[in-house]
Amino acid sequence: MVQCPRCGIQVTELHPVPSELAMKMQAAGTSVPTQVCVGCNTEIQRTVAASSGGILMAQERAKEQHRMQLWKNRVQLIKQARMCMSQKMYTQAAAAYEKYIKIMEIVFECKKGELKPELFKESARHTELTVVASVYWDLLRIYDMNERYADRQSICAKQLASFIRYTPIYSDIIRRAEIFQRSAKNPAIIKQFLKMSSESRPRCFIATAAFESAYSPEVLQLRQFRDQVLKKHTLGRAFVYYYYKLSPRIACALDRHPWAKPPVRALLRSLIRRVT
Repeated sequence: MVQCPRCGIQVTELHPVPSELAMKMQAAGTSVPTQVCVGCNTEIQRTVAASSGGILMAQERAKEQHRMQLWKNRVQLIKQARMCMSQKMYTQAAAAYEKYIKIMEIVFECKKGELKPELFKESARHTELTVVASVYWDLLRIYDMNERYADRQSICAKQLASFIRYTPIYSDIIRRAEIFQRSAKNPAIIKQFLKMSSESRPRCFIATAAFESAYSPEVLQLRQFRDQVLKKHTLGRAFVYYYYKLSPRIACALDRHPWAKPPVRALLRSLIRRVT
């Protein structure tokens, strides 16, 4: 029989404490013998596991608090960037905007250049889509000032095309881009942006153009009616088919003539009341 140097109990044999566990206990401020009984060995393993879990939880809490603080700081960055834009301090504006985008990537835990609209599904953050789109629009124009930044401008064009489809500023940005293309140093990139924006336009064309948001309650109700009623019948599917063929032209006309949107919205709301 031998005595365990840790608990003092007489046992038949002692077992070595794994060096990894001993180091972790030492880091926590507790030293352990090189050999202990089976019971102490098990207890040491549990202690280390509990300690590691607590450390991980603390790290996660700190990480979440850091993200929340960054989310709050984004407002100041946007204000700073827009003030710089108004004073034609474009380099400083671009730096502030890039920091804002970096914050979004950290908050949503995505890699550089992989920020996507789908990450903003939470209602509390959905309105941020418009802010992100406006940031990419400003960066698109800033980077156009220097041919060295053509690659960055191209990335902004792609990101802007992805985000504006979910915002009420879609038609406004498209009109401004069409005008900007005439004087841009890189008109090919602006042209490509306009093409991508057209291709990514949501398929509820008329309703989205009228209500200026792919996520407005009216658009969602019409989509639900399309999926749950129209697509289940032959005539309904035929209607959807021809709607997709004809409605893009009407949607584009609405974007060019915003004064026509209020009566179209009234007509669609009347239709929704009848079918839902």
